[in-house]
Amino acid sequence: MKEGYIIDYISGVEVPDGPEEREATQVFSKILVEDYKYPKDHIQTRPQYRVKVRPSDTKKEYPVDIAVFTSTAKDDDSIHIIVECKKKNRKDGKSQLEDYLRFSKARLGVWFNGDEKLTIQKIEKDGKVFFEEISDIPSFGQRIEDVGKYLRKDLEAPTNLKTIFKIMRNYLAPNAVGVTRDESLAQQLINLIFCKIYDEKYTKPDNMVDFRCGVGENPKDVKKRINKIFTNVKERYPDVIEKEDTISLDDKSVAYVVSQLQKFCLLDASRDAVGDAFEIFIGHALKGAQGQFFTPKNVVKMIVDMIDLNITDKVIDPCCGSGGFLVEALKSVWIKAEQYYNELGWPEKEIEIEKQKIAIEKFRGIDKDAFLSKVCKAQMAILGDGRGGVFCENSLDIPSKWQHKTQEKITLESFDVLITNPPYGSKIKIDDKDILKQFEVAYKWKLNKKSNVWEKGKIRENDVPQNLFIERCMDFLVPGGRMALVLPDGIYGNDGLGYLRQFIMKNGRVLAVIDLPKETFMPHTSTKTTVILIQKYKDDEDRKDKKPVFMALCETCGHDRRGNINQYEDDISKVAQEFIIWRESNGITF
Repeated sequence: MKEGYIIDYISGVEVPDGPEEREATQVFSKILVEDYKYPKDHIQTRPQYRVKVRPSDTKKEYPVDIAVFTSTAKDDDSIHIIVECKKKNRKDGKSQLEDYLRFSKARLGVWFNGDEKLTIQKIEKDGKVFFEEISDIPSFGQRIEDVGKYLRKDLEAPTNLKTIFKIMRNYLAPNAVGVTRDESLAQQLINLIFCKIYDEKYTKPDNMVDFRCGVGENPKDVKKRINKIFTNVKERYPDVIEKEDTISLDDKSVAYVVSQLQKFCLLDASRDAVGDAFEIFIGHALKGAQGQFFTPKNVVKMIVDMIDLNITDKVIDPCCGSGGFLVEALKSVWIKAEQYYNELGWPEKEIEIEKQKIAIEKFRGIDKDAFLSKVCKAQMAILGDGRGGVFCENSLDIPSKWQHKTQEKITLESFDVLITNPPYGSKIKIDDKDILKQFEVAYKWKLNKKSNVWEKGKIRENDVPQNLFIERCMDFLVPGGRMALVLPDGIYGNDGLGYLRQFIMKNGRVLAVIDLPKETFMPHTSTKTTVILIQKYKDDEDRKDKKPVFMALCETCGHDRRGNINQYEDDISKVAQEFIIWRESNGITF
């Protein structure tokens, strides 16, 4: 393939690369085939189908980005849908699309620029042409009037869920009435997602779903139906959805979200897809000033693979955020559980019961942010279960100050595995003396140059959270337990932080240190980070047993500093396998 070109999804020919082509035309071409089930031989992208834009035109001059036909003839009589993918605003995009529809025989049009989508229908009456916005285009073989009339058994797993969530977010952000903050939008989405999942779970296969929006249906009727579902949701998921929670989006916005999701079965969606889709909404609500950033998926998977979970491990993330580590860890354990119990000849139903038991009994999460802890509960609920193990608390607080329910489920020195990316930053210092005096590392330390040992002094006036979390994470582990932390590089190289390194080596064996590229958390933050894997010493005898340390330097992370994906340049995805080989060759077991 020539440099600066990409392969067109429909025609298979090389086309010049560019934002419009890569982010819009190719993306929507894939959606048409994978989600709407249009055969490729009913779609034309190259050479482009052309239309007139003025009645006086003698020939068709204007190219259509994507043309969808009712037959393989792909002629003027069979043109069905026109898709325009130019990087224009909604107003200009709609105007151009209407012109294309006016001078063609197509009845339906879609404007899509990679971020937003608009669907319109052409109506011809009494010699005049009218246009109206509609909820969605029909799938292949459907009529327009069939849109929104879905039986439960006909719902299919989405393949482009991230794009759909992106479209919804970009519609709601400027258009939703009464809900403007990203956090509120994300909460409303969670409420609607639970309505969707409830409807999928409790609708009989041959019955029509209630989570639907037909073409021309009054948005008030749609919201009324969704509110009825939501009443049942609040009864079913009281630990995630509060009694006072409401569907506060306006009628039109609710109808829009429903229209975008109604044809899909979220229960059958890939769990990675659901997580990725969630991030579209939740990412906008994160507070960078509070050290809240998503840990990239490749870093999460690397850590989970390296820590080598087994089905008996009790797992905690004390800074769980929206649940990325817990979800990936639970998936990993479930795979091993399925393999183990299949080998024993267990029935599938019994295996599923055991998997749910693992989620409920073995997985715990804590986050001090009420919104994020709720998101984590939602993610765990969508995954299967385990939501009852997520709590809104400050992990650094005195455990006796936690809520009674939290104290019952989470105690220090009771976890086999800890994985987390704690908040870090000099601007979010902790100055509560009751919190600080719990921690050895919260005291002032001075290096004795003669003995080369750091000596403890008076308690500090304040400290940054990442330092305290190192000690608290160690506190959570049983002897022999293992943890993996994402920490800023300064902890490993700053001369003044030698006491932290002394604390780590006093209490645990460093098994691995992975230096991550500066771009890893970009474009959100440029903080340079390192992953450290530590096993807590079992006893004094264990301290004497010296082991080698696995070290890796990752130069690429799968994206550039602007967040543009390049999956072929990703050193992070290669580390776990190298670590496993290294462990086996050195006889290191967990």
